[in-house]
Amino acid sequence: MASPAETRVFLEVRRRLQSALLVLGEPKEGGMPMDVSITPSSLLVKTPGGCTEICLPAEVRLVPSSGRGLQYVAGDGLHLRLQARAEHSSTELTSMFNQSSEALDCCTFYCQSCGEVIIRDRKLLRVLPLPTENWGALVGEWCCHPDPFAKKPLHPRENDCFIGDSFFLVNSRSDTWQPSPQKPKANTKVICKRCKVMLGEAMSSETIKFYMTEVIMQPSERNFPIIPRAQFVQSTFAQCLVELSSARSTFRFSVQGHDGKPYILLWLLNSDSVVIESLASSRSVKKFPLLEDILKADSSSAQNAVKVLYQPCIKNRNEKLVSSWESDISVHSLTLPSATCLELLLILSGNNATLPPSLRCMNSFQVAFLKM
Repeated sequence: MASPAETRVFLEVRRRLQSALLVLGEPKEGGMPMDVSITPSSLLVKTPGGCTEICLPAEVRLVPSSGRGLQYVAGDGLHLRLQARAEHSSTELTSMFNQSSEALDCCTFYCQSCGEVIIRDRKLLRVLPLPTENWGALVGEWCCHPDPFAKKPLHPRENDCFIGDSFFLVNSRSDTWQPSPQKPKANTKVICKRCKVMLGEAMSSETIKFYMTEVIMQPSERNFPIIPRAQFVQSTFAQCLVELSSARSTFRFSVQGHDGKPYILLWLLNSDSVVIESLASSRSVKKFPLLEDILKADSSSAQNAVKVLYQPCIKNRNEKLVSSWESDISVHSLTLPSATCLELLLILSGNNATLPPSLRCMNSFQVAFLKM
């Protein structure tokens, strides 16, 4: 018995614009008649091969009478634009970016990949943001006398945590865990002793830089949160982009490995998207997986996402563009472990592949959504 025809449904809602793009893909057989019914809270697609019903999450509502610009796009199916309403999710992300400068209770640092305890029960009296990466070059504009900060690097004290763009600095004194029997030397890797993943780098004998994509910090009374790796990397990185674009009006980024090599050129388009994607059969679909996760979390509600353009730079690809961006002061560099850069590139490529074909490219860049 032949399986029922499947209808691909893709919906992007722009929260600020209060608009939505709906793409209804063709059934596998193609060329079959399709009956589409749209209500504020659901979509119903009928074909001779079956019926697909999509119940929208409570925070997303469509305005059926506002439909306009209906067109057929070969390879995609039907495109339709509508007015929409998308409320902000009540769930707040927990990240280093949300930490204030107030004293924190005892915190424990974990390896995100395996849950190994890196630093146990560290009381943080100060959690402070670091200045921009190139702040030293601007000191001459601030001072009318010789640089008072020369040869005075910003190193955290024992109960400090300094937050950078994609990392945080902590003091390594009095820790029960060390990456090696002796104090780490400057510019050496900090490796998880259980899973051997690179967690950061030793900046000096008393300062360690941990990358935010590799380490989870949370109050010691809580248990280690099990988060799929792909989900954690893309949500942490997406929030990093949003925070930097908001604080510094920076929208173009060069993602490089700890070895200094560029891996990805990335352009942030918008951070107010809500993406719902479903590949349905004749049964009513009530889950909405956003893009691809190794282990899918409960997707019964709409997921926030950032929309980006990207170009891979591995194996000397896009050398001219890389050179142009490196000399552009409006491009912000982000450094991650080289292995994580490759993970991020795979996530971007996988997310790009889930989009309708006509939405996968913009000019010479590839398009992807990163889940938040």
